[in-house]
Amino acid sequence: NRCSHSAGMAVHDAPEYAAMGGVVEQQLHDALQVLRTQNIAQVSRIIETARQVNTMEVEINEACTRILALHHPTAGDLRLVQIVIKTISDLERIGNVARKIVRFVRKNRDFPHIQPLYLHRMGELAKEMLRSVLDAFARMDVEAAVQLYKEDDKVDEQYELLICELMNYMAEHPHAIPQVLEMIRCAHSIERIGDRCQNISYYIIYYIKGKDVRHTKIEHLTDLR
Repeated sequence: NRCSHSAGMAVHDAPEYAAMGGVVEQQLHDALQVLRTQNIAQVSRIIETARQVNTMEVEINEACTRILALHHPTAGDLRLVQIVIKTISDLERIGNVARKIVRFVRKNRDFPHIQPLYLHRMGELAKEMLRSVLDAFARMDVEAAVQLYKEDDKVDEQYELLICELMNYMAEHPHAIPQVLEMIRCAHSIERIGDRCQNISYYIIYYIKGKDVRHTKIEHLTDLR
């Protein structure tokens, strides 16, 4: 089907789609650096980048809608358009997390510097998951997508350790409870990046295998590779 093939090519060739993942990846890297260094000089630029990401999402979404209307894609090309729409939505939400991180730092810059060990580990794991899933998406690599599915457990583990760490801190420093609660909200947003990356790994498997595996156990996912 020539129209359907044209639809697939149109999605793959969209420059905004190709750029959006890289923009979000850099935005998250910069936000985590601000969190680590407490240097707020880059906050305004990172927030502005979030607006750019929002614009890119709208433009790509509109492009996909035009493809659906004009080309009536079927089978694999239809799945490709579907997963692009879902993926850019998850990427936009990851961009929002970067914005939340730097706003948290800016709001609490005068508070005594708390550097929870597990918060930074969790951030690095989330950043690596994003890098890996963008690479897997570019290659439509099912094996990498299945492997990535397991990585979210590591992010969750760091989040649980962080909560224990911060609960102990609040017990010893009750005056810091409001700020620590804000840090927990920030940490929860970072933890959600792992879930977003896991979503994208689902989309890759759905596109290649034609199966919705969102509610599939990990041992059954392994059989799909």
